[in-house]
Amino acid sequence: MLEVTNLSKRFGGLVAVANVDLSVRQGEIRGIIGPNGSGKSTLFNLISSVYKPEPGSRIAFDGEDITGRPPHDIARRGIARTFQLLRIFTQMSVLENLLIGHHSHVRYGVGAAVVGAARVWAEERRLKQEMMDLLGFVGLADYAEMAAGELSIGQRRLLALGRAMAMRPKLLMLDEPAAGLSPVNVDKLLNTVMALQKRFGLTLVIIEHILKVVMESCDTVTVLDHGEKIAEGPPAAIKDDHRVIEAYLGKEMADAEVRAFLKAS
Repeated sequence: MLEVTNLSKRFGGLVAVANVDLSVRQGEIRGIIGPNGSGKSTLFNLISSVYKPEPGSRIAFDGEDITGRPPHDIARRGIARTFQLLRIFTQMSVLENLLIGHHSHVRYGVGAAVVGAARVWAEERRLKQEMMDLLGFVGLADYAEMAAGELSIGQRRLLALGRAMAMRPKLLMLDEPAAGLSPVNVDKLLNTVMALQKRFGLTLVIIEHILKVVMESCDTVTVLDHGEKIAEGPPAAIKDDHRVIEAYLGKEMADAEVRAFLKAS
């Protein structure tokens, strides 16, 4: 579904992503891990066209080259994402945040809305019901009319997830979805993500520092360090990869200590 070839990005003299190749199958759950500053979020920003890649890079989605296309076109094609730093509309209601996410799928134009055509009212009733169903699925239906700024951090994470799902994506990219959450809320979020994946047949790519989330949910894990891909494979193999151990913890810790750390994480 997603094919990334020779993907690179420089910021002045800093190489943030260097010649990364990535291939994600339809229906797969792919984890992206690595130390701070390893290029994970930059990778997401390149795929979603927040940043423009260096010449020679190629990003293909569903067999089509999408390199350099504008972000709204990327979203319309079926790629949705969340951000590490939450970007919800705090002054809007929870329901309105989801409707914003769904705007590219609205079936009427500006002219019909201005004259108040009957099909506009019918479409808006349908949209509201669809978004309420989605809010129910992520556990926020009771907060639909509340201002998004009044939600807890855990609820905001669920709202960001719901808004991304409102875009009806084929590929959903989650940038540290469990950041700042308690262990109980991490489990709740993970269960919600897995339920969404099964219900809608999603392909998922997840950046996450909480290794438990990656190790328990992902089919394949890709590891970045200093912008380069240093390892890739099933979670069990990644845990024992010496390059991954050195990237996270350096060379001073014994392998047994590292494995215990990763297992505990």
